[in-house]
Amino acid sequence: MTHRPLDTIIADAARRAPVDGIRVIGVDGPSGSGKSFLAARLSAALTAPIIEIDDFVSWDCFAGWWPRFDSQVLTPLLSAQDAHYQVRDWSDWYGSSLGGWKTQPWSPTVIVEGVTCTRRETVGRLAYAIWVEAPAELRLARGLARDSTHDGKAELWERWMREEDEFFAADGTRDRADVIVDTSAFTMTAGT
Repeated sequence: MTHRPLDTIIADAARRAPVDGIRVIGVDGPSGSGKSFLAARLSAALTAPIIEIDDFVSWDCFAGWWPRFDSQVLTPLLSAQDAHYQVRDWSDWYGSSLGGWKTQPWSPTVIVEGVTCTRRETVGRLAYAIWVEAPAELRLARGLARDSTHDGKAELWERWMREEDEFFAADGTRDRADVIVDTSAFTMTAGT
């Protein structure tokens, strides 16, 4: 686990040996830390598609979405198959409804981005794990700015952040990361 500049992270990720013929790169960390911001840059540099964990999570199901992600995304990709997965319907912002389906064709490198995507169940299945972090107050401000139109957003975000803290501490996610990226000095726009 080390701290490195972005160009070095990209080069390290590109050099990683594939697992079962595919290089799956996980970009994990707490909400509002800048995972999407970093994943977009990795995607452009590595010409790799991104599968977003936001297609799986919901406010009322912090970590329980994993079996669906594993069976519909990770297991097929590691078996040299396309990932065909049902996505979260965010028009039901407060609930956990599922919507349509997406297909991500198999690719030699795929980035998975989102909270808990490098959890303990991925050990030995990911080629590279990136932990992205920023101070809690900055993450909360980013999240509230991003979700500015929803009632009760502050309560949801604060509860979610507590759940993240508990999960990551029990799972040891940060300690297993190949690299840590602190985005507190980055300027990001809403939605990133």
